[in-house]
Amino acid sequence: MQNVIRKVALARNQAKRKAILSTKDARRKEWNEFLKGQFSYNRAHLDNIRNERQRRQEDWARGPLAPRRDSGMDGKPFGTLGLEGGLRLPEIPKHMRRKYINFAKGDRVCVMKGRDKGKISEISSVDVESESVTLKDLNLCEMAIPGWMAGEPEKRTVINRTPAPISIDDIRLVVPLSNPVKDVLVMHMYGGGPFLDREYGTDTPAHTRYVAGEDIEIPWPNPEAQNHQDKESDTLRLDVETLTWVPSLRKQPFPSSVLDELRNKYSKYRTRHDPNYVKEKKLEEYKQEYLQSMSLLTPEGEHRAIQQAKKANSMKGKQDGKGNMIMSRETAAFIERFMRENKGDKASKAT
Repeated sequence: MQNVIRKVALARNQAKRKAILSTKDARRKEWNEFLKGQFSYNRAHLDNIRNERQRRQEDWARGPLAPRRDSGMDGKPFGTLGLEGGLRLPEIPKHMRRKYINFAKGDRVCVMKGRDKGKISEISSVDVESESVTLKDLNLCEMAIPGWMAGEPEKRTVINRTPAPISIDDIRLVVPLSNPVKDVLVMHMYGGGPFLDREYGTDTPAHTRYVAGEDIEIPWPNPEAQNHQDKESDTLRLDVETLTWVPSLRKQPFPSSVLDELRNKYSKYRTRHDPNYVKEKKLEEYKQEYLQSMSLLTPEGEHRAIQQAKKANSMKGKQDGKGNMIMSRETAAFIERFMRENKGDKASKAT
């Protein structure tokens, strides 16, 4: 029995090690893909700058003989990005993302790096997957969009000024203080409880953010009021609220209460249970397995297991192939004698 327990423990530990190794391999692949994406993004950015500088130098050297680079299918004005410019930072793996993103749409932030260093602007959008933000009227880049794609066929290219994303590591939150009235730059902050319920459709996080070291709560910006406008393609509210399906036992889907009526809610033969009930049952099974494994490690538990196994084998020896109990000879003789005596009593009564 000790050998069996040892083999089971070894198999369990081996399965755990395999699961840990597979998780590490998956995370390593995600990290490698992230590094490749980040490298390609930086490489494309540097290549665009180098190519534009080279084009400017060639056009200055050739003078009137410089070619028209803004013509043709691939043509675009000087200093603009094409459709393959890549205005989105690489996606960060899930296991390496921050637990709380302490920036939201409407926050005033200060740029700490780049050409707009020291300028203050408002966040227009937050990307949780890449942990980046876009600012209003800052870090703008010019994109060359073909006229046929922009809806203006008479124009070859249309220049659109679009804000490029900035990593949240390169910005700092600007918080106004009431006494005295001035703006303060928050260098470090953290998120935590309490967690609040937000209105559906708002991008404001549910957690609360604080100034690190001071534990001062930083209020979130007031979300913009949702202005829903009806369109011709929208379904009327009257049609949505009209009851068009009545639960019936003749066709699926059946009402959820039917299962409780047909079979006990906590029956072991039932396949559909509430999630809480299933969770509790699994915990009970795990607890029972743990206690059973712990009891087998003691001599008393091993002796009890051997006695139970002998009892189960003796019970199986008293059953036939179909699982029915085999009648003993004493019981069969008693039934035969009882039936014979009752048959004689019935015959005497009939006469």
